[in-house]
Amino acid sequence: MTNRFLASSSILAVMAAVLLAQAFVAAQAPPAAAPNAATKTKTWTPPRTADGHPDLEGIWSNATVTPLERPRELGDKQFFTEKEATEFAKKAVQSNDADNRPTDAVADVALAYNNTWYDRGNKVVPTLRTSLIVDPPDGRIPPLTPEGQKRLAARQEARRGRGPADSYVDRNLSERCVTRGAPKIPSAYNNNFQIVQAPGTVAIMQEMDHETRIIPLDGTPHVGKNIGLWLGDSRGHWEGDTLVVDTTNYGNQIVDTTINCCGGAGANLHVVERFKRIDPNTIDYQYTVDDPTTFTRPWTVAIPLTKAPGPIYEYACHEGNYGLANLLMGTRVEEKAAAAKKGTN
Repeated sequence: MTNRFLASSSILAVMAAVLLAQAFVAAQAPPAAAPNAATKTKTWTPPRTADGHPDLEGIWSNATVTPLERPRELGDKQFFTEKEATEFAKKAVQSNDADNRPTDAVADVALAYNNTWYDRGNKVVPTLRTSLIVDPPDGRIPPLTPEGQKRLAARQEARRGRGPADSYVDRNLSERCVTRGAPKIPSAYNNNFQIVQAPGTVAIMQEMDHETRIIPLDGTPHVGKNIGLWLGDSRGHWEGDTLVVDTTNYGNQIVDTTINCCGGAGANLHVVERFKRIDPNTIDYQYTVDDPTTFTRPWTVAIPLTKAPGPIYEYACHEGNYGLANLLMGTRVEEKAAAAKKGTN
């Protein structure tokens, strides 16, 4: 019994020494970084389609309260803390609440929709970034080039002396139910997308304006430079598990068609999108805007796409577009009333 006791005592002594040594080493080591949604990584294998590529099919939403550009008051702050993200989202939801109706009757009617119609989301992006723009580091659209400034000034001069409703051409393309352009960033509603894959092709349908891009993956070249398209001309390929979509040929009405995604770029706009499914419910989606005739440098946007239950109903924007006709007619009535008042003075 004595020998067994001595042996047990020796083992306990060795274990104690090991534990003390581990505690000493741990005390000397630098503290581990706190987990953060912006730094977490996961190893996950995506499901595959019949031709072996990652399965991106399904209905996805990019709804979020994270702004495209970082609010200037946040300075160089690239990420929120969890607490800051919650507070920011709460304020955004409150400020966007269309059920907070104004007391002025005209302003109330002008709002058109109550909160039931909106789908802005109620959270910031999971990375906790303070802007959807991830490059440049300041989270802002880069300054315009001299040519871009000249083009902007020319557009403003062309509008000088014209009212916002002199003609239907004075209204933007989205209001005229022509297009919202692509890529489409989050907006007030209709933030859903449906992706369908087939061998050699992928189709991306965006709910807003019910527009579909059919993207060849077979290596065919872009169409001729003299052909401009509302959504641009897209060609795709796979880089490992990432679908890369290269888009050019945005056409002459580039200001209207890209103001949503690309800050009013020019006809030389080149956009590269990247889709990578990182878990069952998320696609890491990023796109880079490159237009050296408009911006002083390329810039990149990151918008996680989150699995949505669906279905997507048809977005019947036009419906006779009586709203546009009424807007123009109402403006003529206002002009006539103003002229009559001026004549009596």
